[in-house]
Amino acid sequence: MNLDKIKVTVDGIKANIQKVIIGKDDIIDLLIISLISSSHVLLEDVPGTGKTLLAKSLAKSVDCSFKRIQFTPDLLPSDVTGINFYNQKNSEFEFRPGPIFTNILLADEINRATPRTQSSLLEAMEEKQVTIDGVTKILEKPFMVIATQNPIETGGTFPLPEAQLDRFLFKINMGYPTFDEGFNILKRFKENNPMEELKSVAMIENIIEASHLYPKVHISDEIMKYIMEIVEMTRKHENIVLGVSPRGSQALLKATMIYAIIQGRDYVLPDDVKKMSKAVLAHRLVLKRTLKIQGESAEMIIDSILKKIIVPTEYKLVQGMRK
Repeated sequence: MNLDKIKVTVDGIKANIQKVIIGKDDIIDLLIISLISSSHVLLEDVPGTGKTLLAKSLAKSVDCSFKRIQFTPDLLPSDVTGINFYNQKNSEFEFRPGPIFTNILLADEINRATPRTQSSLLEAMEEKQVTIDGVTKILEKPFMVIATQNPIETGGTFPLPEAQLDRFLFKINMGYPTFDEGFNILKRFKENNPMEELKSVAMIENIIEASHLYPKVHISDEIMKYIMEIVEMTRKHENIVLGVSPRGSQALLKATMIYAIIQGRDYVLPDDVKKMSKAVLAHRLVLKRTLKIQGESAEMIIDSILKKIIVPTEYKLVQGMRK
């Protein structure tokens, strides 16, 4: 396993994105993990916090195809997937592919589209294919959806159903920059936009190679049991109506394995599981309504669960690696 090559590639992508984005190192890690695994990210925060800029920076840093859809209430499923149209010159139907046929798709303000249009993404996100007029077409690899939504402005929006939320590997809140970060943003963008000068620093082949290597990362039975204990506790928690699904537990496993390789390791540590848990699991939980009124969040519940579960000891991990 050429871990050094992968780490050099990932570090190069991160450094390139940081020419534009300031102070979001952990979030950049999550986007790179999602790209390597051909998974999807939901960026949620108020307007102007850099959601679209972050997505564009990632796409520009990797030499791959990128398309953007501005989701609106009048957007049709065919505007996303494409249509078969009648070519009068040839007297036959031809397929005109939609923007979903790309490596990285930015679905801007996804919650502004109707449920019917939102559902046009489900097959593509889960099975990496689309079916149009009974014909199935395979999408390019890697395929990643970066969706954005504004949690404050609810007029004219359609909340994403749990089935669609479950298909996002991560849900990320951007958050406001600190005072120093905000000051550096002003200085960086004072004279010109660094986004315009950003160039690709990685080939799509590097991402595909990493996607082939991460399943070989060693993860002990003890750590997999640790993951399952976290998942099981979400299903039995008194304040959770709907816990983490098997898809969610697999997502946490995948995220921790890829996080290990971008750190330059070929084995997973319990800290990797802790690092990934909130971003992978929190948006998959359905809480009791009383908790929302009291201001308790899914992230807070995940934190409390992590504190209750015994972390695998170093001895057990070493024994697992020797087997």
